[in-house]
Formats: sequence, structure tokens, C-alpha cells
Amino acid sequence: MSVRPAAMLERSAKGTAAFEAAVHRLTDPGFTKSSYLPDWSRAHVVAHVARNADALVNLLTWARTGVETPMYASGGRRAREIEEGARRPAEELRAELLAADSRLADELAALPDECWTATVRTARGREVPASQVPWMRAREVWVHAVDLDADTSFDDVPHDMCAALVDDVAASFRGRPDCPSSVRLRSEDGAHTWLLGDSAGVEPVVVSGDLPSLAAYATGRPVPGPLYPTGGGSLPALPAWL
Repeated sequence: MSVRPAAMLERSAKGTAAFEAAVHRLTDPGFTKSSYLPDWSRAHVVAHVARNADALVNLLTWARTGVETPMYASGGRRAREIEEGARRPAEELRAELLAADSRLADELAALPDECWTATVRTARGREVPASQVPWMRAREVWVHAVDLDADTSFDDVPHDMCAALVDDVAASFRGRPDCPSSVRLRSEDGAHTWLLGDSAGVEPVVVSGDLPSLAAYATGRPVPGPLYPTGGGSLPALPAWL
């Protein structure tokens, strides 16, 4: 039985296309405008996504060769490369993104089946199988396509991807001391529920809405539709994600 993560590869490819389309819509002067990320222009977001593609190529190289190949040489170098990329002309930055996306796509397509189970390490030190790399890319490109503030919102993100994003948020928030311990998300059709943090015997505030709005709220991005907390109060603040 193949361990190739076909569904996640498809999510990654669709997200990459969405991000590239959003970048294509930007005018050259538009690259210097603010993104939704604090202190980052749109050019910073594009440079980050390009460098992330190359970082994931490093993990695939690690999986294929067995030689430890970290995503980034260091956190400081990663930050410098993003700053340098953000200062490049828009045409050059577009070309860098497309080239990096192509390199990653080629590596994903060529990785032998037996390598998908190889253990690699993320920039935050988590050990994961290489089969997680397509998911790591999918969440980057879909969420940062929204961050560009270029006519892409979570309403444009497929619902299955929205649900997978909230799955990831819920897992990453589990046990975090800065996460509210009383928030439960529920899709408006009742098919999906998530607990953010540990309820610890406290009755959670239930926040309901459609999947795009729940995913936007959970990831700290602009919410495209209404959300309804129980009791009609304000939405609890959530810690930063991605």
C-alpha cells in the first residue's frame, strides 16, 4: 500500500496555485503595501513563502538521502533572507517565488514511496514523517494567500482545508498556557467541533459559524462571516498561530 500522501499533495498544489494567483494580481507598487501580518509588507510575505518552499526542499532532501538537512541554517539567517527578499524588485521577487515553487513541486513528485516515512525535523524542533511536508506547505500557502490582503479570504479556502487548519490549531494550542481554557468551536451544521485548550472542568464558550469563519478566527486572520459566541458576548482572544 502506497504511503504517498496524495490528498495532502493535492491541497498543497491547489494552495500554491491560489497563492501564485494572488501574487499575480498585485501591481508592482502593491508589493510595498502592508499585509495582514504585523510589520510585514506583502513583499515580506512573498519572500517568506518562497524561502519556505526551499526549506521544505531541504526536508525532502533529508528524507531522500538520510543526511540531516535542516530547514534553515539558523533563525537569524532565515529572517535576513526574508528581509533581503522583501527589498528586491517586484518582478524579481515574483520570479523567485515561481522558481522556488517549481523546485518544491519537482521534489515532491520525485520522492520515492519508501522515503515518505523517513523522520525529519521542523524548524521548531518537532520530529515528523516526511509525509507531513505537503501539509506544512498547504497551510503556509493558503493562510499566507489571505495575509497578502489581495482579494483572497478564507471564503476562498476549500472547506476541507479550513477544517484541517482548525484541526492543526487545536492540536498546537493543546496545553499552551496562553490559550484560553474555555473555547469550543462548532461548525454551523454541527458536523465539526474543536476544543481549543484544556477545559479543565470549566464550561467552555461555544463559538459557532461557518468553516471559513472558524478557520479565520482560529488562525488569527480577518473573519469573512459572522461568528456567534454563546451568550452573545465578545469572542475570546486566541494566541498567534503560524
